[in-house]
Amino acid sequence: MRIVSRILVVVLVTVLLVLTGCSKNSAQDDAFATCLTEKGVTMYGAYWCPHCQEQKKMFGGSWDKVEYIECSLPNRAGETAICNQAGITSYPTWQFADGTRKSGTLSLEDLSFFSGCALKE
Repeated sequence: MRIVSRILVVVLVTVLLVLTGCSKNSAQDDAFATCLTEKGVTMYGAYWCPHCQEQKKMFGGSWDKVEYIECSLPNRAGETAICNQAGITSYPTWQFADGTRKSGTLSLEDLSFFSGCALKE
């Protein structure tokens, strides 16, 4: 019985430490994603694009703080007018405040470099 109690305590402490670390990271991730949006960074993508899905996963729960423009019409029936007018030809495409664009999946470090937004320490 003592061993079961000790194991239970260790498991509970581990879960609490993980949850505490996750909430801290989440706040830092939120700050990074919010900074991108505040600095005028936008990602153009398509719901069916595997690289876009990979890019979104990098942000985890903070993705909803990133400025995103969906370029695909339902059922992949073409491109939206806004993306067509913007000249978007590949997904994902990141556009920065100065008008420069980078296509493809970018690391968070690259996004930090191009935007000036600090990543978590």
